Amino acid sequence: MSKVTDSLVLPTTPETILPLVLEVMARTPDPRLRQLLCSLSTHMHQFVIENQVTEKEFERAVKFLVGIGQETGETKNEVILAFDLFGVSTLVAMLNNPPGKEDESSKAGLLGPFWRANAPVCQPGDNIVRSDTPGITMEVRGVVYDAQGKPVPNAKVDVWQASPVGLYENQDPNQADMNLRGLFTTDAQGRYFLRTVCPSGYPVPTDGPCGELLDAQLRHPNRPAHLHFMISSPGHKVLITQVFADDDVNLASDPVFGVTAPLVGHFEKHTVNGQTVAQLTQDFHLVPGEMVFPHPPIP
Repeated sequence: MSKVTDSLVLPTTPETILPLVLEVMARTPDPRLRQLLCSLSTHMHQFVIENQVTEKEFERAVKFLVGIGQETGETKNEVILAFDLFGVSTLVAMLNNPPGKEDESSKAGLLGPFWRANAPVCQPGDNIVRSDTPGITMEVRGVVYDAQGKPVPNAKVDVWQASPVGLYENQDPNQADMNLRGLFTTDAQGRYFLRTVCPSGYPVPTDGPCGELLDAQLRHPNRPAHLHFMISSPGHKVLITQVFADDDVNLASDPVFGVTAPLVGHFEKHTVNGQTVAQLTQDFHLVPGEMVFPHPPIP
């Protein structure tokens, strides 16, 4: 062996690679990035060693990661969907949005892969149905409160949903642009009110690597019916959440693990003039914080 190699510290066993990696990661100037990289490296190496990952399995994992990137575009975000299917999106939402004092803050939910910025501005009581969208008429109303229980005027209530056939408008050429999306503003008493059609459950996209993953696990792709909300007001943390229909059969088997008990709303149905009308009353509580909006998963 040459004197050059004698003076180098080189890996000799699988276990000796990680210390060398951590030594490099530890040089990262930003302390938070350094912490994350060191922790990620440690867990990845431990996972590979613990499970004795084969070269074939490693190659398949790389193919999966490449695939979710290639399948991400203007109509879907396969990367976000992958995090959803592993429960990571819900985990991050719960970790970063703990209950407020005496549980007075609304529960956060995952953003999902279909939020779009710049939803059409609506007036109280407007209908967010913008094209032929058959379904049960639905009225949604409630009040936005602050952490002290005081109504928040001029709060923004961004709402979006899938159609009764289970597709968001960017997935469906038969729907008008921005169908079933709207941005409302609360009145002086913190109240909001909108009209729409009752949402239905729908399958997450299964035409990419995430669909293959679900098939391999014998898991169904069907999300329970829900409405998405994003509530914002200056001086408050942006609340991202979902409200699920309490009569959906898939509440306990949501493939993205997004249903928690506080997010189940009562979709009350009545008969008015011979027609079924659904009603949802849903209040929201904001907590103090910086008003930071997420990056839209799709344009």
